[in-house]
This record gives sequence, structure tokens and C-alpha cells, in this order.
Amino acid sequence: MHFISEELEEYVAQHSGNEPELLALLNKETHQKILQPRMLSGHFQGRVLSMLSKLVKPRHILEIGTYTGYATLCLAEGLQEGGTLDTIDNNEELADFQKKYFDRSEWKGQIIQHLGNALDIIPQLNKKFDLVFIDADKENYINYFHMVLPMMNRGGIILSDNVLWSGKVIEPVKQNDKSTLVLLEYNKLLKDDPRVETVLLPVRDGLTVSRVV
Repeated sequence: MHFISEELEEYVAQHSGNEPELLALLNKETHQKILQPRMLSGHFQGRVLSMLSKLVKPRHILEIGTYTGYATLCLAEGLQEGGTLDTIDNNEELADFQKKYFDRSEWKGQIIQHLGNALDIIPQLNKKFDLVFIDADKENYINYFHMVLPMMNRGGIILSDNVLWSGKVIEPVKQNDKSTLVLLEYNKLLKDDPRVETVLLPVRDGLTVSRVV
């Protein structure tokens, strides 16, 4: 769903930072070879993620949902020297694709890939995070939030993607549409939970920025 016209979206992208060459190659190959390329963050949202990461200057980043690694590399742009980015995905078929681009980046030694169920992997990460990006199965967003919040440094940022869910959050919801029902509950949780302060940005499919207080 386009919340603004495609022409305006193009104007926005053209007047934001340029897409780095490596990410442009990743973007192109994802569209050529990988199913559901619309899952890719893309140029504009990628520059938003990069800017937020650079503002936070995180030592440790956690990404839940890697896909082909585009957002991973955008988030890595703000890493402190010697910092780490743990990224989790359960799609074994994408692991080599991700690694190819991670290895070609300047953050080759800082990005740590994890393959498996995020709910099993996250408790094993003995770190305090400054930045978390949640972009995986929507039905577990609430579980991810409650799991990562105690692992956040004060002032840390939790980013949540797809929170507008193609506009379904303001449409009549079918009772078997679990993803939309969970996202409605999740959006309310982020608004009402006193442990975070939240702003929902209408960036692409909705990006929530929640700051740990």
C-alpha cells in the first residue's frame, strides 16, 4: 500500500541520502532472485534506519528478522567502533545470501548471524542493547517486545516495522486475522507502556520508534 503517491515517494527518496553502492547491488539481486522482495526495507526506509542508528551511536544492536540483510547493513552504519550487531532469522536458505553481502561490507567482523527461532536465541545473548529492530513474524511482536525490553540500556531505542500493516489497522478485522489483531494490541501496548515513549512514523508500512525511559 502507498500512503502517499508514488511520485511523492520518488521525490522523497531523491531528496534523502543516496543509496550506498553495496546496498543498491543487494537491492537489485534481492528483486532478481528472492521471493517477496517487497519485504526489503529499500532506499528511503534504509536511510531512515541509518540515520536513527547514527543518532543513537549504539554499541550493541539486535535485529529480529534479517531477510536479505539490507536493513542490517543500514543499522550497522551507526555502530560504535568495536560494536556488534546480532541479527536473527529462521530462513536457512537466505543465510549464504546475507553473508555474501555482510562479508563485502566494512562491518564484516561485527555482524553476527543467528539461524533459528528468535524466542530461543534472544535469551542466550548476554548483552545490553542500545538499538533493537523488530521486523519478523507479527504474531510474536508482543513476545519480542517483552523479551528485549529488560535487555535494553536506558535511553535505548526499539524500532518496530510494518505497524500499519498495509492499512489493515484501521479497517474492520476478521477474527482469524491474527497478525492484524496482534499488531493492534502491540500498537496500543507501545502507546500505553510507561517504560517507553513512542512515536509511530508513517514511513512505508509504518515504523514505530520507542525510547526506553
